[in-house]
Amino acid sequence: MVGLRLGPGQNIPEHRNAIPLALIVTVGHLHFDDGKNQGEVAAGEMLLINPGERHTYRAEIETSAYLVFAGLPGVRSRTWSLRRKR
Repeated sequence: MVGLRLGPGQNIPEHRNAIPLALIVTVGHLHFDDGKNQGEVAAGEMLLINPGERHTYRAEIETSAYLVFAGLPGVRSRTWSLRRKR
């Protein structure tokens, strides 16, 4: 888990992660762009990012979030899914 704090106008440049990631916004909101979709994640909301997906985010106001990594680099991981297994 990593804490993230961005001031107004700050951004995280486009990048990819090797493992699944949950971005949980605790204060403010982040604008995200994955090349296909754009949107906003507000305080109390979560964004799930699968391994290898390019993405970037930026803050328009003071924003804090936690990045929760779900796995270890070099270990085969499965993509996120919110579907129930039957």
